[in-house]
Amino acid sequence: MAKKILVTGGTGYIGSHTVVELQSKGYEVVIVDDLSNSGIEVLDSITKITGIKPGFEKFNLADAEKTNDFFNKNQDIKAIIHFAASKAVGESVDIPLHYYRNNLVSVMNILDAQIKYNIPNLVFSSSCTVYGQPDVLPVTENTPRQDAESPYGNTKRVNEDIMSDTIKVNPQLNGIALRYFNPIGAHKSALIGELPLGVPQNLVPFITQSAARVRGELKVFGDDYDTPDGSAIRDYINVVDLAKAHVIAIDRLLRGKNKKNYEIFNLGTGNGYSVLQIVKGFEKATGVELDYKIVGRRAGDIEKIWADTTFANEELGWKAEIGLEETLLTAWNWEKNIREIK
Repeated sequence: MAKKILVTGGTGYIGSHTVVELQSKGYEVVIVDDLSNSGIEVLDSITKITGIKPGFEKFNLADAEKTNDFFNKNQDIKAIIHFAASKAVGESVDIPLHYYRNNLVSVMNILDAQIKYNIPNLVFSSSCTVYGQPDVLPVTENTPRQDAESPYGNTKRVNEDIMSDTIKVNPQLNGIALRYFNPIGAHKSALIGELPLGVPQNLVPFITQSAARVRGELKVFGDDYDTPDGSAIRDYINVVDLAKAHVIAIDRLLRGKNKKNYEIFNLGTGNGYSVLQIVKGFEKATGVELDYKIVGRRAGDIEKIWADTTFANEELGWKAEIGLEETLLTAWNWEKNIREIK
């Protein structure tokens, strides 16, 4: 019988790709999502790709009563991957209480349920935002965390602490925090990808929407950073490579291969690319010329960051494999598919 995995936020961008990879490895998946930043039609896309429709329940995990009722009915869950969270940096500055309430309470409710219903394994969707602007690059898992630039970033840091503190006094629990760098791209089928509601906060969906003439010109924030071309540098990782790392993390916990009850892994490519390199890479991969202009720096943006992925490569046996131009092409194919562009 297939092992049952709960994926919270499983109709979202990274969540949906992870559901596909889990199902392709034979896991039974149930999704909990309140659909606040995704659409129910994603379930049909997952079904088209895998031939299997995942289970689904709609509610917000910050609701303690509904969360308890769900786990009471699903006591055969073997592990949880927790993606569900509000995630727009700028919005979090404007409505911090919503972010703290939604992102922190949901994790506490999940941990309560794990203890109550004896569900030992949790993989948490964390972020490289916990590093802030590091003093030394690339960053390892031992790089000191810094004060967050936004309430959103702070919820990632605090949730890591909630998780580690809870696991420390509940040795039956096991947790892995995966610190993502910048996920981009889409599934090769072009059936699932990144579709933010409203104006995109992330670079690549703004690029693809600009190329599709859904948005106006692309703004490149800053050309006076201490980088080779003056634009900010990030570590961009293909979302499918990222999703596969979650399956490996789940498998590690279920097989009892974790070395400690609480582990942390950086997930990136180990390479830093500037904003202008991404723009040029997109143009080269797709043949589409972008309309962009340089504007002033954006508040809260850091100058440069990329990962040292040695620990994840060696300990998980995982490595990012899909190249940048191929990744950018999948993002464009997804955009063309949803806009019905030939």
